[in-house]
Amino acid sequence: MEPSPEPLFWKTISQDIPHYYFFAFDWKHRRDQTKILLALDGDKIYGMMLIYGGEIVNLRGSTEAAKALLEKLDLEKVEIQALDEHKPYILEKYEPTATHRMMVMLLRKGEERPCIKHPVVKLDVSDAKQIATIMKAADPEFWGEVTTQDIIEGMNRGAKWFGVKTDGKLVSVGNAWTTEWVSLIGIVATSEKHRNMGYATSVVSTIVKEFLAEQFPMIIFVRSENVPAIHVYEKVGFKQYREYFFMRGIRRKS
Repeated sequence: MEPSPEPLFWKTISQDIPHYYFFAFDWKHRRDQTKILLALDGDKIYGMMLIYGGEIVNLRGSTEAAKALLEKLDLEKVEIQALDEHKPYILEKYEPTATHRMMVMLLRKGEERPCIKHPVVKLDVSDAKQIATIMKAADPEFWGEVTTQDIIEGMNRGAKWFGVKTDGKLVSVGNAWTTEWVSLIGIVATSEKHRNMGYATSVVSTIVKEFLAEQFPMIIFVRSENVPAIHVYEKVGFKQYREYFFMRGIRRKS
């Protein structure tokens, strides 16, 4: 993205930050690893595509804009989040290795219903190894390669972690951080044998009490098929906001 359309870019995404969260966050805070392409006509943006880290792609806009932007995408492997109507154009270009429905949920001040039945503690670098172990076991597809060092680096960048411990052992964790626009819950994970005990609800509720501010709503991204997680978030007050097509894939051979 050139400097000249940047004010228009910010004007567009500021109208719906939950929908454009990664565009805002990555362009503001990780610009050296971020590329944004715009489909422009005069003073209106019809579509935009974010490419982060040379692999992660977010696509928004009209179908015609999405089709044009995808023609510019020259990656061999992608992890892409897009609108449902973009799916046919994505599948023309990339062969999926995994697909999901992805949902963003939203919580505004005054709508929260915290439910804390278990003691929740703040975590630090001494807990990083246990956090990584719980994450890898809870969701190998998304977190299977996370390391202790990844957790520590995230803490150093401002992610705050909370958890429930039983007999001194960590069994449920969650993290969040605040940006200029929203607070984001990034991770919630519970060890398998400690699920359905209310631990995740207590962790999420504690995070909400800690982070939800009058001027900043909270958001969380979750796979639409993860019904237990959605139930936890709805119990605390989150509402379903938007759904997306999510895919990991490799470029089709011509």
